[in-house]
Amino acid sequence: MLDTALQPWSGTLRRADGLPVPALRNARLPDGHVVDVELADGVVTAVTSATAATPGDRDLDLTGHLLLTAPAEPHAHLDKALSFDEIRPPMGDLGAAIRAWEEHTPHLTVESIADRARRAALRLLANGTTAVRTHVNLLRGDDPLRGVRALVSVRDELADLMDIQLVALTPYVVGDDALHEAIDLGVDFVGGHPHQTPDPSGNLQRLLAVALARGVGVDMHTDERLDPTMLTLEELAHTVRDWTLPVTAGHCVSLGMLDPETLARVVASVEAAGIGIVTLPITNLYLQGRDHATATPRGITAARALLDAGVRLAAGADNVRDPYNPMGRSDAMETAMLLVTAAHLTPWEAYRAVSTGARDVMGLPVAGIEVGAQADLLAIRAVNLEDAIACAPVDRVVLHHGRLVSVSRSELSTAAPRRA
Repeated sequence: MLDTALQPWSGTLRRADGLPVPALRNARLPDGHVVDVELADGVVTAVTSATAATPGDRDLDLTGHLLLTAPAEPHAHLDKALSFDEIRPPMGDLGAAIRAWEEHTPHLTVESIADRARRAALRLLANGTTAVRTHVNLLRGDDPLRGVRALVSVRDELADLMDIQLVALTPYVVGDDALHEAIDLGVDFVGGHPHQTPDPSGNLQRLLAVALARGVGVDMHTDERLDPTMLTLEELAHTVRDWTLPVTAGHCVSLGMLDPETLARVVASVEAAGIGIVTLPITNLYLQGRDHATATPRGITAARALLDAGVRLAAGADNVRDPYNPMGRSDAMETAMLLVTAAHLTPWEAYRAVSTGARDVMGLPVAGIEVGAQADLLAIRAVNLEDAIACAPVDRVVLHHGRLVSVSRSELSTAAPRRA
C-alpha cells in the first residue's frame, strides 16, 4: 500500500510565494505512474518517469501526492458568498432565498461585497481552484453596479493568483443601460434568469440581443425549477445555433424531469448549438424539491444524457454560505463527490466536470499534466482519484501558470490504544 504519511518538503520551499516552480518530483498520476514534471514559462515542458535525482532548491518533492489538473469553478456567486451569517435567512426554497437576498441588498456596499468576494475566492484557491467564473447581480436601486465594481476590483487584485471571469446577472427590472455600463466596466458575459421573469422568452431575447450587439458571450441561469414545461434551454439552443460567441447554460434542472423522447430532442439541440452546460448539485439539492414530501426529485440536470450526447458538461458549487445555500466548502472535491453520489457519474467523469470540462466550458486554455498544457495543477495528499474525492484531504499544493500560489498542510496525531 502507498505510504501517505506526511514527509518533509525537499529543498527550501516551504510557503506559497507566487514564484515559478521549475520542476515537480515524484508526483503520482491517477493511472498510478510516478513522474517528474518540468515547467517553464507557465506551461508543462516535459513529463518523465521519476528518477532518484536530488530535487533542486526550488523544485517540489510531491512524494505521497496525487497530481491533477487544477479545478475550475464555472458558476460562482462571489458577491453573495459568505453572507449567511450577516443575513440569517430562513431555510427554504429558491423563492425564499431570493426574497432574503433582495431584502438585504440595500445594506450592501462596494467594500462589503469586495471583502466577502475576496475571502471566498481565496478559499477556492486554497482548495485548488485556479479559475472562477462568477455571476454578479445588477442590483435594484440608485446604484445597480455596486457588485460589479466590487468584483472588478477583486479580479484585478487577484489576477496573479487566479483567473476570474465576470457575468452580469441581470434581473428583468434592471434596464439595458445598466447592463451596457456593466460591460463597459469590464464584465465578460451577459447573464440573467429568464425562467424567473413574467415573460421568459421576451427576457431571453432581450439579453441575447445585448450580448450580440456588444460581442460578448452569454451565461444564463436556465430553467432552475422542476417544472418540465419550463424549457427556455430549447429556445436558447435554437436562437444561438449559428452564433460564434460562447454560450453557457447553468442549472438546467427541468432537463432532469423530461420524458426520454423530449429529453433526447432538447439535448440534441443543445449539442448542435455548442452550448456548454453547468450542473450545480449542492445548491440545487438544497433548493429544489421541498414541496415533495416523498420521492423527492434531486434537482440535478440530466448529466448522463448530456455526456452521452457529447455535450460539454461542467460542474460547480454555485452558492456558498449564503441565502441560497447555507453550506459549502468552496472545494471542487465536494462537487465531484456529489456528482458521483447524486448524478451517478464515475469518479473520473465527476472530476473532469470540475476541472478540464469546466475549463472547456469557460473557454480557458487546456491545462494539465501534458507537454504544452498550462501548468495549473493541484497536488493533493491522496492514494488515487477516488481517495481524493472521498476524503478531500487538506494537504494540497496549488500551481497557477506554473507558480506556487497556495500550500496547505495538516498534522494528525491519534493516541495509541491502551492494551491490557
